[in-house]
Amino acid sequence: MTAAATHQYIDRASGTVRTERLYRDSVVSFLYGPVREYAPAMFRSLVSRWNTSLLGYLNYDVPWSAAAWRRFAADHDIDLTECLDDPARFRTARDFFERRIRYWECRPMPADEDVIVVPSDARAIVGSAAEASMLFIKEKFFSISELLGRHARWVGVFVHGDFAVFRLTPDKYHFNHSPVTGVVVDHFPIDGAFHSCNPLAAVVEATPYTKNARHVTVIDTDVPGGTRAGLVAMIEIVALMIGEISQCASDRGYGGPAPLRPGTLLRRGEPKSLFRPGSSTTVLLFEPGRASFADDLMTNRARRDASSRYAFGLNRTVVETDVAVRSFLALSRPPRQPLPEGSR
Repeated sequence: MTAAATHQYIDRASGTVRTERLYRDSVVSFLYGPVREYAPAMFRSLVSRWNTSLLGYLNYDVPWSAAAWRRFAADHDIDLTECLDDPARFRTARDFFERRIRYWECRPMPADEDVIVVPSDARAIVGSAAEASMLFIKEKFFSISELLGRHARWVGVFVHGDFAVFRLTPDKYHFNHSPVTGVVVDHFPIDGAFHSCNPLAAVVEATPYTKNARHVTVIDTDVPGGTRAGLVAMIEIVALMIGEISQCASDRGYGGPAPLRPGTLLRRGEPKSLFRPGSSTTVLLFEPGRASFADDLMTNRARRDASSRYAFGLNRTVVETDVAVRSFLALSRPPRQPLPEGSR
């Protein structure tokens, strides 16, 4: 695989293969190529908190002209009619990337309370520990123990479970929504670097998701009115030019965000957090056997008619699917019942 390799994904609505226009791809290729190899000290500086804040300011806080953001929206097929606020009032790229949308109208959600929904407008990959042939995804993308910051209490819960990775590109709507209804039982930040979420960086840097700064929220869904998917971990991961993850859980629109702490009730499909701004990643972890992923997401990842940068040798590639926030991700499954005494 070369740095200039094409990266394609599957459009979920049509099932067709699309080629991604990777944002600042030449810069990322240079950073994770010659700079990383020949100037490691400079590379470490470039993925530091200070530098990512500077790059974020230069890229997102310098005033944009109306013509510039309209051109960007047209080039990336962004529907400005979805915006809750008037785009004519946007003055910077940050205003654009942190836009709010009328999600209750333009991102419909399945009515079935047993459905786990997609947390972000993103490109998604799902994986199951029950499938030996797909285990390499987990080990290449992340180690569970490293992803959770070696919090032993939760590593044991999720280490043999299933996962879904959602990569937000810079043009996407950047609010994360809760994938389930449940009560927060733990929430903690983990310090780290600010690596790019470009697919090239994810392969070259070797599990950057476990090296970047991130917020971990563990949700108990086996509560009255919950989604009944057991414990679910939602990990929001920063990236290059992402200086902050703002926790803004709301139960109606975007108003009155509540502090996120143990005991907070999160409602499925409602806003939970905001990446400020750029591209970033959200990972969901599930207990073993508690989530049954949508068939199309399971099938698309192994398609051979798409060229993916997620290549891990022996012609093994993993293909992403472009998904919409609040759309169908998985069905929750009840816990396995213990066998009656004397039945073994």
